[in-house]
Amino acid sequence: MSRSDRVLADAEAVLRRHSARGQSLSARARQRRNAGLIRKVKYAFWAVLAILLASAVAGFVLPLGTTGVMIALGVMIAALLLIALAPTESRVKTEALAATQLTALPLKTEIWLENQRKALPAPAITLVDSIGVKLEILAPQLERLGEQEPAAQEIRKLLADHLPELVTGYQSIPQPLRREERNGRVPEKQLIDGLSVIDAEIGRMSETLASGDLDKLATQNRFLELKYQEAKELGQ
Repeated sequence: MSRSDRVLADAEAVLRRHSARGQSLSARARQRRNAGLIRKVKYAFWAVLAILLASAVAGFVLPLGTTGVMIALGVMIAALLLIALAPTESRVKTEALAATQLTALPLKTEIWLENQRKALPAPAITLVDSIGVKLEILAPQLERLGEQEPAAQEIRKLLADHLPELVTGYQSIPQPLRREERNGRVPEKQLIDGLSVIDAEIGRMSETLASGDLDKLATQNRFLELKYQEAKELGQ
């Protein structure tokens, strides 16, 4: 089995292990798009209602006539077109990742990755989904992490620098050359290997943060046991 095959097999195993913990990147993206469509419908409803109410109020002051009705219809159509053409989900630019707050970085990175899916080869999509699952697990852990802590800086560098550089570097290579070997290396295999390393590194970071929380909980529990044991002995 080649290295790339092993990478893909490991990525699929990770997805199976985490399937109960979260949905895939594409599934959550569909949820966000559906939520965006629902918001658009609400905006359209309120826009039409506002125009109708404004037209009714204006009609009490001055009869609208055919021209007024046509103007109201034109405004209504223009409002609906603007709402329909507005993006369902805001796109995240690559350079915006570096300026994103740490707690929001996993979600922004996930959205950014979703925007890159069409430009990635099929074998890389499995790893992208696996990274998305790990980012979902990592996000709540970062809420207790200060921006200046070494772990926070390491996570920021990985998500805002290394990951975008890997993906955009691959995308900058002309399509016909992405599977061509050059100096013993194939760009598509390099992308897959790099995503595999990033996937594993995010998992390691998440486990490290979880270990710290578990150690903290164990220490606190031991403190409580000693405290209440002392209180029990004094009461005897």
